[in-house]
Amino acid sequence: MEQVRTRVSAYARVASDLRAQIRDGAFRPGSPMPTEAEIAAQYSVSRQTVRRAFQDLVAAGLVRRVPGSGTFVTPSSRYLRQFGSIEDLMALSADSQMRVLRPLGEAVDPAAAGRLRLSDDHVATASFTRLHDGEAFCHTRLWLPPWVHQLLGRVDELASPGVLSRVTVIALLDEVLRSPIQDAEQSISVEAATPEVAQALEVAPGTALLRIDRVYSDTAGDPVELAVSHFHPDRYSYRVRLRRHVI
Repeated sequence: MEQVRTRVSAYARVASDLRAQIRDGAFRPGSPMPTEAEIAAQYSVSRQTVRRAFQDLVAAGLVRRVPGSGTFVTPSSRYLRQFGSIEDLMALSADSQMRVLRPLGEAVDPAAAGRLRLSDDHVATASFTRLHDGEAFCHTRLWLPPWVHQLLGRVDELASPGVLSRVTVIALLDEVLRSPIQDAEQSISVEAATPEVAQALEVAPGTALLRIDRVYSDTAGDPVELAVSHFHPDRYSYRVRLRRHVI
């Protein structure tokens, strides 16, 4: 399957597409972006939707807004994403690629099985890197419960080492799960690169890397995936938007 459908809001879809165009060089650093009216007409959305998309791009450091002049592209040397929802994680496929290192297959892993709240130690596992402009910025190892692996079946994008595709695993899962992915419990830490991860990210073993663990759960509250990712220190920046609840 070459493309996957994802449930993304209108503003996230517009922001993701504009982000990809900026990354691909469609808009040069310092050049003006199309106006809100032009983008609204292009995507058949409201100007308010476009304004929200621009807000995300500003927060990500990809564009700057000059009152009375317009919106302009700002240069950026790192792959930078802002995450605030499951849809944002699914949208990684818009401007990055996945390269399989270890194909999806069965394994026995007590630690992963425990985090997935399984009754025995059998899981399915795979590992891959994500690339932007041909450079690996992230190494991910994932584990799935056997029942999720059975629902997923054979997926060409995860079947062989070296396969390169524009998919995200959570988007693939969301297509087959009986209950869609609802949330993710996330923890962030720093960890020294193992030889395997160091080789995949082209860094020296022992290099300090950002580590992000996520356990994804469906609407029934059942864990459906555990993903442990390590990020290249010079090729990735991570941002999260925090909002205050007003009572």
